[in-house]
Amino acid sequence: MVYRYCCKLNKKLKSITMIRKKIIHFTGSDQRKQANAAFLMGCYMVIYLGRTPEEAYRILILGDTSYIPFRDAAYGSCSLYITLLDCFYAIQKAMQYGFFNFNSFNLDEYEYYEKAENGDFNWIIPDRFLAFCGPHSRSRLENGYHQHSPETYIPYFKRHNITTIIRLNKKMYDAKRFMDAGFDHHDLFFADGTTPTEDIVSEFLDICEHAQGAIAVHCKAGLGRTGTLISCYIMKHYRMTAAETIAWVRICRPGSVIGPQQQFLVMKQTSLWLEGEYFHQKLREQENGPHGAAFSKLLSGVDDISISGVENQDKQDLEDPEPYSDDDEIHGVTQGDRLRVLKSRRQSKTNAKPLTLHGSDMCLDDGGSVHTEISRDGWLSRAVTFLDRLLLWLGVRRA
Repeated sequence: MVYRYCCKLNKKLKSITMIRKKIIHFTGSDQRKQANAAFLMGCYMVIYLGRTPEEAYRILILGDTSYIPFRDAAYGSCSLYITLLDCFYAIQKAMQYGFFNFNSFNLDEYEYYEKAENGDFNWIIPDRFLAFCGPHSRSRLENGYHQHSPETYIPYFKRHNITTIIRLNKKMYDAKRFMDAGFDHHDLFFADGTTPTEDIVSEFLDICEHAQGAIAVHCKAGLGRTGTLISCYIMKHYRMTAAETIAWVRICRPGSVIGPQQQFLVMKQTSLWLEGEYFHQKLREQENGPHGAAFSKLLSGVDDISISGVENQDKQDLEDPEPYSDDDEIHGVTQGDRLRVLKSRRQSKTNAKPLTLHGSDMCLDDGGSVHTEISRDGWLSRAVTFLDRLLLWLGVRRA
């Protein structure tokens, strides 16, 4: 949506026929739509106009305007909210680190493969991390879910230099099917909707830091557990805050990082930053030193690092999830199943509605600068649209 919106808006601004006109982006009274519209406009300001996140945000809140924050996809109360400013920083840093490049982004491919029937996967970091829905023993449609076998993914993975598969959920397929195709396969199970142990985080980071190519990570839905561990890597190696990281992962793959996993990442932020500093300092020393140790030895040395400061604290702080049975993940309805249903519904709605420039009482002037403008009530716009359609049906063009 960010890519489609920014490209469409930029095209209109550069159009000769629009040179003397203003483009008004308006929305109704639904606070969620207002926040989404403000997010899109802010992204345009950061990406195309070179505004800082703070500058974009200040423009959006002129006139004491406020927006509701974004929350996770879980049911019940929310333990962490993501603000517009968090999202703008996520976009800015994604551009800075090369996570998102308008010149190379393939919109058709993204929209095709994010659909459940086509694989349900998204790149979080291009050529490095792919998050996908957990494969099953065979491809089939069951209870409205599209399930895919490992063989469904293998051709795409090979074309895109994915060398490592990490499974975080219970075994739904034989790992040998990936391994026989030449992939490294690792199991790091932890329960659906919960947070990983320190050992799992350390092992995940170690696997990823040693991987020769890109890494494909999945749990059951490829959202909660998958997004959490990929976020740990991003925080360690790119020093993004927990909120910025969660925002970016959700922009790439909506619904990622659920419930207590959010607070877990907040608590891990400082320690992961310190580990990242240590890692890259040792890497620089190894590269610059005359008698540096082998790279693999350097990495194995990092494995033993234990940094105090922000520890995993008591599990009570993470809001213990509901009692979990190992059989639930295979035979029962888990949080992953519920998230897949929500995602399928969202995709159905998205596919049914074309992109239109409706949004948040914002206006771009002829010079490309952005300022707020209080629009008339939404009924006026709807009336004009209805009139246009009526005249078109009658074969008459409105002057």
